[in-house]
Amino acid sequence: MTSPLTLTPTRRADGTCVLTVVGEIDQSNADDLAAALDDAGGSVVVDLTGVGYLDSAGLNVLFARSAGGLELIVPPLLTPVLTVSGLAELVPVHGPEGAAPDAPSG
Repeated sequence: MTSPLTLTPTRRADGTCVLTVVGEIDQSNADDLAAALDDAGGSVVVDLTGVGYLDSAGLNVLFARSAGGLELIVPPLLTPVLTVSGLAELVPVHGPEGAAPDAPSG
């Protein structure tokens, strides 16, 4: 079963691609995310603030693109995943307001 995922590419005034992702990223749609990142070309900001679930397939896509000008905007829910996986050490990670996100207390 495919998890719902919406991928919306836009461009900032400076030409930087912003890919807004909404839904769940898992094995059923990770290839769609990879294709959208490939289509963006060059540097891309991925806005994950609308993502409620990110599994290893989605992480693999982000890791594969980590050397190519990737920047992430994430909700607090995803911060522990990116930190534990090590991705947060490879690419810039920001909260929705532009600051580094705080890990949720739990």
